[in-house]
Amino acid sequence: MEEEITLRKQELERLRVLHQVLDEKITQIDAGGILGITDRQVRTLLRRVEAHGAKGVIHLGRGRVSPRKMPQETEDRIAGIIRSKYPDFSPLHAAEKLEERHRIRVSREKVRQVMMSCGLWKRKRRKREDHVWRERKHHAGEMVQMDGSHHAWLEGRGPKLVLMGYVDDATGRLYGRFYDHEGIYPAMDSLRRYIELYGLPLAIYLDKHSTYKTTRQADMDELLKDRKAETQFECALSELGIRVIHAHSPQAKGRVERVFKTLQDRLVKEMRLAGIRTLEEANHFIEEYLVTFNQRFMKEALEEGDLHRPLPKSIVLEDILCIKGLRTINDGYLIRWRGQTYVLGKRSLTVRRQKVTVLDRFDGRLSFRFKGRDLEYRPAPQPKPASPKPVAVKIRPRPPKYIPPPEHPWRHMTFGAGHAR
Repeated sequence: MEEEITLRKQELERLRVLHQVLDEKITQIDAGGILGITDRQVRTLLRRVEAHGAKGVIHLGRGRVSPRKMPQETEDRIAGIIRSKYPDFSPLHAAEKLEERHRIRVSREKVRQVMMSCGLWKRKRRKREDHVWRERKHHAGEMVQMDGSHHAWLEGRGPKLVLMGYVDDATGRLYGRFYDHEGIYPAMDSLRRYIELYGLPLAIYLDKHSTYKTTRQADMDELLKDRKAETQFECALSELGIRVIHAHSPQAKGRVERVFKTLQDRLVKEMRLAGIRTLEEANHFIEEYLVTFNQRFMKEALEEGDLHRPLPKSIVLEDILCIKGLRTINDGYLIRWRGQTYVLGKRSLTVRRQKVTVLDRFDGRLSFRFKGRDLEYRPAPQPKPASPKPVAVKIRPRPPKYIPPPEHPWRHMTFGAGHAR
């Protein structure tokens, strides 16, 4: 409606200026300068006004059907496809599926208009968010935003999954993998796969999930090393030379949050169309999907050069991305770990009462490392539980029923009127 009102005002202005020309108050050249047209166009409008009156200033194309308008039957076909197969898709996503699966190439705006006419899409007004905008990092690998997304990725067709995502801050390149929970194993396993694929980033930006940040106080060993209390994941990143940055709010790591919002709309529907039902199928699907996703949404970094560092050959990721702890070898050359007891194979006075580092890997392998070498060990034999001794239970015989003898006093007692006196 606003556009129509503006056009009518322009037409009224044209009619006013043309009347001034007809009244010889201004020249045709002056009228062209006022209206922003040539004097030749002014003469054309004058002839139309003299012939048709005020209607002469109305454009001749008003009310006509555009020759470029899509045929109604094509619009009906598009609306039918979207209503039956993509009712909850966004206009852009639906336009991509129409071209990919149905060979119908149509713009996003036209799909939006069709969906709005069918009641499948409503204009969404974004809420204004007040937060400080942060410029992207200039180099790829300078900082990677990491987070886990809890969502109904399989829409009830399978188990609940968590997507562990990594978004490069400079380019927006995404890496992700599905797990059944968010914890130390998904964090370390996904990081290992990311490093093997792209290298070591300079910094990782993550939230304050209990896996990534602890609330406990520093223990004695950490105090002696002048270090604050760290989680297993923070210790692993420190060994790899990756700086840890904790976000104080979800808005601070908004890039990975916005990517998750896009995936929760697009990826869920793509896996629905592909019939994904299990964790294995979801991980196989996302490997292929990320190639297309990154080609479409990746950006060029502000400056050339990738700051991802290659993994040194001397570093074994499995020895860093694992559960670690310190234990003391007692006088019997025994080490206790997670409720189990292990005995060293080669006994030496040099290791007795010494602290060893326990490496508990996710594949089940366990190592006790002392001064850079792994000690031989075996599980300590478990003592057989002592058989319980039989306990003699004394059963007291029940006393026989007491029957008073005939000469018992109460047998001779009488109750009556005389007794009452």
